[in-house]
Amino acid sequence: MASPTPITVAHGDGIGPEIMAATLKIIQEAGASLDIQTIEIGEKQYLKGNLSGMEPSAFESLRETKVFLKAPITTPQGGGFKSLNVTTRKAFGLYANIRPCLSYHPFIETKHPKMDVVIVRENEEDLYAGIEHRQTIDVMQCLKLISRPGTEKICRYAFEYARAYGRKKVTCFTKDNIMKLTDGLFHKVFDEIAAQYPDIENEHWIVDIGAAKLADTPEVFDVVVMPNLYGDILSDVAAQIAGSVGLAGSANIGDGCAMFEAIHGSAPRRAGQNLANPSGLFLGAIQMLVHIGQAKVAELAQNAWLKTIEDGVHTYDIFDERVSKQKVGTKEFAQAVVDRLGKKPEVLKSVDYSKAPSKPLTSRPPYVRSQEKRELVGADVFVAFTGKPNDLAEKLKPAQGDGMVLEMLSNRGMKVWPGGMEETFTVDVYRCRFQLPEGTPGCVSNKSITALMDRVTDVGVEFVKMEGLYNFDGKPGFSRGQGQ
Repeated sequence: MASPTPITVAHGDGIGPEIMAATLKIIQEAGASLDIQTIEIGEKQYLKGNLSGMEPSAFESLRETKVFLKAPITTPQGGGFKSLNVTTRKAFGLYANIRPCLSYHPFIETKHPKMDVVIVRENEEDLYAGIEHRQTIDVMQCLKLISRPGTEKICRYAFEYARAYGRKKVTCFTKDNIMKLTDGLFHKVFDEIAAQYPDIENEHWIVDIGAAKLADTPEVFDVVVMPNLYGDILSDVAAQIAGSVGLAGSANIGDGCAMFEAIHGSAPRRAGQNLANPSGLFLGAIQMLVHIGQAKVAELAQNAWLKTIEDGVHTYDIFDERVSKQKVGTKEFAQAVVDRLGKKPEVLKSVDYSKAPSKPLTSRPPYVRSQEKRELVGADVFVAFTGKPNDLAEKLKPAQGDGMVLEMLSNRGMKVWPGGMEETFTVDVYRCRFQLPEGTPGCVSNKSITALMDRVTDVGVEFVKMEGLYNFDGKPGFSRGQGQ
C-alpha cells in the first residue's frame, strides 16, 4: 500500500475550522490517504505581528509537502497587512488559478442550467503585482505588469487543461484595444500558443463584451483564460451565476507546489453556528485529490456529494423549499455525504476521473528569450505641477539636450501639449516626453537620462518618476498619448 501523501492544512478563521473539519471527514471516510501537517494562518498571525499572515514555520511545511489545503482567513483592514493568498501564490510560483464553474440544475437555482465553464486565471502578475505609489496630492498609481514568460505559462496551461479533460475550446479575454502593449502581449502570446494545439478551438474576446456574454450565455464558453484581475472578477461572477460562490472550489497550481481552497471568505458572522456550507472547500479538496494521484477517492467523494445535493439535503444558503427536502448544518451535511459514499447521482452528471492526467500539466518547453535589439531613445518624466500645460512646456524647453526634444505633455494619459484642448481636465501629475526625434539614428545613454533629470530639476520642476523609452528592433516599446 502506498504511503500517505503529505499535505499542509490550515483551518483558517471564521467558518474555516468548521468547513475544514467537514471536508476532511468526507474525504478521509472516502479513503483519502493523507499525512496532515497543520499550520496556523490568518487573523491570529496578523495580530501577532506577522504581516504575511502566516507563522514562519509554515513556509517550511509547504516546502516539504508542496500541497496546501487552506480554509478561508480574515485579513485585518488597514495597517499594511498583505494578502496571504497573494503572498503564497507568488512565493511558491502558483501561477495558474483554476476555478470550475458548473451549474447543478434543477437542485440549485440558476438561470444557466447548461453552464460548465472553467476559468483559468493568471495568478502572479498584472495589477496584482501590488506595486502602488502615491505620487502627489492628487494622484495614486498602480503598475500593470504583463510578462511574456508568465503569459506563455498560463496560456499553455489552459490548453493542456483543455486537452487533458476533454474540453473543446479555449477562449482568451483581454482589453488590448486600449492596453495595446500589456494586454496586447497577452493576446499575442495566446495566439502563438493556440497554434500549437490545432485539436482545440480557440478564440479571443474583448473582456467587457466577453464578460457580458459570459453572464448572459455561459454555455458558449468552455475554458476561459485571462490576466489576473479580469480572472479574479469574472471567476466570481461565473461561480455566482452557476449557482453560488459558496459552491466553488479553487486550485492554485505551480511547477512544484499547489494550493487548494474555497473561493469565498471567512464569514465571521456565521462562525461557530454549524451553519456554513463546506462545499466550496470540499470541491477544492477534490481538485487536490486528483492533483496528488488519488483520483478514485476524488470520484467516490464527489459523486456522493452530487447525490446529496440531488437528494435535497441542503445547507441554509442553498435551501429552497421548491426543491430542497432537508435543511442541515455543516456537520450534518458532511455526514449526509459520507452516508452516500458509493452512490452516484441519477439526474446530475456523475464524475469520472479514470482518465485524469497522470503527468503534471505544468510541463512545457523552456522559455526562449527574444534577441531583439533594445535601444534607449528617451524618457517619460512624470512631474508634479499644478499650472497650465503651456506654462509647463515653456519651463521645460531649456531642459532639452543630448538630441532629445520635448515632444509631448500628457495628463492622465491624454495629450495636453502641443495642441491640447482647454476643456481637458488635469491633475497635478504630467507626463513629459523627451525623445530623439522619430527617424533619428542611434540612441541615448543612461548618463544622458541622468543629465536630463538634472536639467529638469535645474529649471525648477519636481519630477516624481521616470520611465525609459525603448525601441525594440526599431519599433517603439511605448504607447502614444491619447490624442497624439
